[in-house]
Amino acid sequence: MTAVVQRVSSASVTVIDPDGSERITGTCGNGLMILLGVERGDDESDADILAVKISKLRIFSDADGHMNLSVIDVGGSALVVSNFTLCAEYRRGNRPDFFGAAPPDEADALYIRFSEKLRELIGRVENGEFGADMRVSIENDGPVTLVLESAVLKGPKKG
Repeated sequence: MTAVVQRVSSASVTVIDPDGSERITGTCGNGLMILLGVERGDDESDADILAVKISKLRIFSDADGHMNLSVIDVGGSALVVSNFTLCAEYRRGNRPDFFGAAPPDEADALYIRFSEKLRELIGRVENGEFGADMRVSIENDGPVTLVLESAVLKGPKKG
């Protein structure tokens, strides 16, 4: 499971329905915008370990301007949007393939699991709509952007 985590002042996601109508399905203020890619072989432990890590990331500034606070510490919220393109294989050729992405039913279940776990930890979490055509608007704060992978969190620690 891969998450692109951005510290934001605000973010929103708008779903574009097949008839062309648009509707906002999620917003957040000061907090985190998270794009989440679920890969083949991911399970509930991947969702849980990633949610816990993200909730505790000290990427918000304290009174001295140092990144010492978590989204919990600042009373922030999160917006989580599914993004299978994070699972792209791009080493060969110029057209990425997405065979590494989990099948939609599995991915959706783990996307929901991740969001629910994060909600337990930080409070307010809103979502995009799995599998929909979406537009994401963000006001990146910093910018602060991190890419986290559950496989790295589960693996052996380096040196």
